[in-house]
Amino acid sequence: MVILIGAALLLVLALLGLAHWYLWRRLVRDTTRGPGPARTLGTAFFVAAPVLMLAAFAGSRAFPFGVLRVVAWPGYLWAALALYLLLAVALGELLRPLLFRVMRGRYGREGEETVPVAAAVGAPEEAERAAPGPVPAPGPVPAAPGPVRAPDPVPVPGATPAPEPVRDQAPRPAPAPSRRLFVSRIVGGAAGAAALGTVGRGAYGVLRGPRLKHVTIPLAKLPRSAHGFRIAVVSDIHLGPILGHAHTRRIVDTINGAQPDAVAVVGDLVDGSVAELGHAAQPLSDLRARHGAYFVTGNHEYYSGADEWIDEVRELGLRPLENARVELPGFDLAGVNDISGEDHHAAPDYDKALGDRDPARASVLMAHQPVMIHEAVEHHVDLQLSGHTHGGQLFPGNLLARAANPTVAGLDHYGDTTLYVTRGAGAWGPPVRVGAPSDITVVTLAAGRA
Repeated sequence: MVILIGAALLLVLALLGLAHWYLWRRLVRDTTRGPGPARTLGTAFFVAAPVLMLAAFAGSRAFPFGVLRVVAWPGYLWAALALYLLLAVALGELLRPLLFRVMRGRYGREGEETVPVAAAVGAPEEAERAAPGPVPAPGPVPAAPGPVRAPDPVPVPGATPAPEPVRDQAPRPAPAPSRRLFVSRIVGGAAGAAALGTVGRGAYGVLRGPRLKHVTIPLAKLPRSAHGFRIAVVSDIHLGPILGHAHTRRIVDTINGAQPDAVAVVGDLVDGSVAELGHAAQPLSDLRARHGAYFVTGNHEYYSGADEWIDEVRELGLRPLENARVELPGFDLAGVNDISGEDHHAAPDYDKALGDRDPARASVLMAHQPVMIHEAVEHHVDLQLSGHTHGGQLFPGNLLARAANPTVAGLDHYGDTTLYVTRGAGAWGPPVRVGAPSDITVVTLAAGRA
């Protein structure tokens, strides 16, 4: 097993190295004339950036939290930027042949440097001298008429020699770039601008905070008295070295502004210990809902000390549902531990959470991962609330998320059970979302079927 993990790690490192070599080749080597300051700086960047990226991802176990906060920003952002640079540069390979055709006739053959226009305009003598002319026939060259050259002066001992006459010489203009260099600079510049724009917009979306979504879900067993009950569903806040106290405050203010009847925090609250992130989670104590706020664990809680965090959220006023259930007006709200708890003696227990309930009452289950829907169907749950997927977070990550989860985001139906998956309110790793904006969803329960 250890050998397989080591081999997989080496394969990942090799692929990362190959991807960065390709980016260096296209964005540094191919866009510079040769060895010089620009190529040296570019090479140094493409060595340092992946090192920072690896340090950021491995830093939770390798560095103190204060050091990780310094490394995380450049390392995580480079991970996102490298992904979109790679996609943009690869797309640019399709444009290169077209650009070569467009530039044909305006530039010389591959590798040639064209004669600057300035050599012909304003300097006819130079242009005439540079222009090709007829080759004279072989034969004796006639002496050119002109004044007879005076003999060189005889040097006098001890005398200061006369200075050489200064000849006016125009500076030689820099050679124009070759067609290949010109095309490489166009493609590289366009790829860089596209990647920077994509990552910048995606980072802004995360840092400004999630937006509210509203979804109405009918439940056949819900009585009319509970019609319109509103649950604010938030997941994947991911407090850590980048997202901290201010991020939590934005989330709490957004939820309180919606005035929900209950709040469901569906796991992956943190990426770090209570000692490191207790202050960042403090604004959760200000959550306001008539029927309380509830919490279930996600997989990242088990990487961060789940027992300590369960105690911490309880101190902050949230009620942890550890394979437990609470009766709310018109329905049961249950919660199960995340499946990652199986390795920490805290596996999800559906029988404990749902086994002795009144089957005539509607049931809503908080379960972090969408894949837990199959157990929910077996226990006749009416609605499961989940997160975990981030909606893919970074395109094309949504394609991988679809392969690993039955539903990536939004509403879906499995038999008589409805599944709703929120895209989450934060981000893991790069604080960037592309094609999967963060959200907090207000789920309004409706009596009867749609």
